[in-house]
Amino acid sequence: MTDSQKGGAGDPAAGRPGASHPTATSSDPAVAPNALAVLESPFVDHLGVQLVSAADGVSEVLLPLAPNHMNTWAVAHGGVTMTLADVALAMAARSLAGDGVGVVTVEMKVNFMQPGRGELRATARVLHRSTTMAYCEGEIRDSEGHFVAKALGTFKYMRRLAVGREVTHQRLRSDPSAKPGPSDG
Repeated sequence: MTDSQKGGAGDPAAGRPGASHPTATSSDPAVAPNALAVLESPFVDHLGVQLVSAADGVSEVLLPLAPNHMNTWAVAHGGVTMTLADVALAMAARSLAGDGVGVVTVEMKVNFMQPGRGELRATARVLHRSTTMAYCEGEIRDSEGHFVAKALGTFKYMRRLAVGREVTHQRLRSDPSAKPGPSDG
């Protein structure tokens, strides 16, 4: 796979909504053609999440539900719903970042309102952004417009590694010999 297919640091389209990606498809005319490139996540691609838009602190993603997304009650699995919310919130935050900057989830809360069926559509927006953090909210609705879930999340802006660079050492911020405290069980 080339750097441009990965949406890597060498790709001038990386981080831009609607960037080129050879495998992005959707039957929904509202979905920007080839919009998956900026998601850059094998897991999210595997689920089939599609980026509709991400600009100016607002994003929209969708997921046509398939049998492998369902729980034992034949509705969207809660983990799938939470992942869709996480992607939407992160893309809203990332839409305000510069080139070579991504986000990581620091904290997220999801309230489930009712089961998800059909196609799930998540919309999100940045409520507040600091130099290093973004605070976001979003919601998920199903194909009939039913309110499926509400999400709040905090995201940290991080510089992305150059393509091909490996992480070889990570400095520990706590003493590895420290014992758990009373609240750590």
